[in-house]
Amino acid sequence: MNKEKLRKYFQSVISMPDDKAFALTEDFEHFLLPRNTFLIEENKNIEKTYFLEIGYIRSFTLDNDGLEVTTNIYSAPCFVNDFSSFFKKLPAKQNFQTITNCEGWAMSLTNVEKYFHNSPEFREFGRLLVLNHYDLLNKRMLDMIKNSAENRYLNLLSEHPDIFQNVPLKIIASYLGITATSLSRIRKEIICS
Repeated sequence: MNKEKLRKYFQSVISMPDDKAFALTEDFEHFLLPRNTFLIEENKNIEKTYFLEIGYIRSFTLDNDGLEVTTNIYSAPCFVNDFSSFFKKLPAKQNFQTITNCEGWAMSLTNVEKYFHNSPEFREFGRLLVLNHYDLLNKRMLDMIKNSAENRYLNLLSEHPDIFQNVPLKIIASYLGITATSLSRIRKEIICS
C-alpha cells in the first residue's frame, strides 16, 4: 500500500526531507473500516493511533440523559485519537466511530514511543500535532461560548463544506450543540434571507 498521503501529512506539519518522512511511516499498518464501526470505545484501552486518509469519523459521549453528544468530526487527512488517554495508557474518555467507509494507517503505542525516543523529527511532529489539536479544541470551546448557533453553523459551513455532504445532519446538529430541528430552522432562515 502507498503511504504517500501519510508522508505528505508529516511534511505539511513539519518540514523534512522525503527520506525522513518515509522512515516515519515505516511501522504504520493499513486499515479499512466500514461505516458505523467503532475505532475507539469509551472505557476501553487504546492500543493504536490512527491516521485517517479517506473518510469521516466522529467522537462522541453520552450525556446524563443517555443521549449521544458529538464532540468532534474528523475529516481526512488527519490523526484521530483520544491522545491524553492514549499516551497515559488510560481507558478512552469517549467513543470514536466511522461515519463513512474509512481507510488509513495505524501505529501501536509501542512503535510511537520508539519513534519519540529515536527520531527528533517525530518528536517535533508530535509536539506540533498536539499543539494543533489543542488550538482546535480551544477554538471550539470559545465558539460554543461566544457564537450563536447560527454563527457556529455558518463557520462550519465556511470552513468544512464537505462535512455537510458526508455527515448526517443529526450528527452535525449535535456537534453544533443544537437539536436537528433547530439546525433545519437555521438552514431554512439562511436560504430564505
